[in-house]
Amino acid sequence: MVAALIALAADQWVKHLFLEGYTLKGACVSLILTFNRGVAFSMLAFLGPWLKWLQALLLAGLTLYVVAGGYLRRYAVPAGLLLGAGFSNLLDRFLHGGVVDYVSWHCGFEFAVFNLADVLIDLAVAWLLWASFKNK
Repeated sequence: MVAALIALAADQWVKHLFLEGYTLKGACVSLILTFNRGVAFSMLAFLGPWLKWLQALLLAGLTLYVVAGGYLRRYAVPAGLLLGAGFSNLLDRFLHGGVVDYVSWHCGFEFAVFNLADVLIDLAVAWLLWASFKNK
């Protein structure tokens, strides 16, 4: 669970910087505060405040699955990163009404705005997939 706490703390710290007004505009990547009221690419934003409860239910189920299935022992770091980052984004929904995003890619095409937690979730999923295939 150390990985979960580190992921949560690091992500919340970086988000705090942007909530306090940090911005940086670049040619291909800009760092600017936005709030995502949906999930990836703002999907499901129409659920409004119900989305945070759906995400809370999904994270609770995932946590139970990881702990009860013994995956926390076997995949401690990637499972911790996944849970910590997920709970960090959930915390944003309760505190700010949406997920605090700040990395905007706009070099050649517009890409979704994302944050450190999103990167950690992607990394954790890739790590878990790689580890599960490697162990078979």
